Amino acid sequence: MKSTRRSVITSLLSTIAGMAGFSLVAQSQTPKTNDAPFLSTGASPDVTLYPGSIRYGNLVFVSGTGADAESVFEIKADTDFVLKKMEKRLLAAGSSMEKVLKVTVFLSDMADFEGMNEVYRGRFGSKAPVRSTVAVAKGGIPGRSI
Repeated sequence: MKSTRRSVITSLLSTIAGMAGFSLVAQSQTPKTNDAPFLSTGASPDVTLYPGSIRYGNLVFVSGTGADAESVFEIKADTDFVLKKMEKRLLAAGSSMEKVLKVTVFLSDMADFEGMNEVYRGRFGSKAPVRSTVAVAKGGIPGRSI
């Protein structure tokens, strides 16, 4: 009985010590937040509904970006516009296109896939980020291709 109790207590203490150690490691790896938004458009946080990009530790998250109201609904021009806008936001946050890890592309029509790829190719340096490309239901926002 004594050895069984001892092994249970030892196992329990090891588990608790392991959990405490894991918690300390997790806390030491949690980046310090800097939730100040980086607005590349020059708009103040009082005016916009959300920032163009935001930093969390060493990570930068960029908001969804579409072609503007003057879009010509031509996929190559719209893709170029969106990528330039994205790059501007990344630079304002102290990052670059070469550091992008993941991109999600929403197209109004999958028939525009090749045209988007022509402009997209090479914009992220020698190593492209992982990417998902989907067509939105009912064409997305009227007058926009991407």
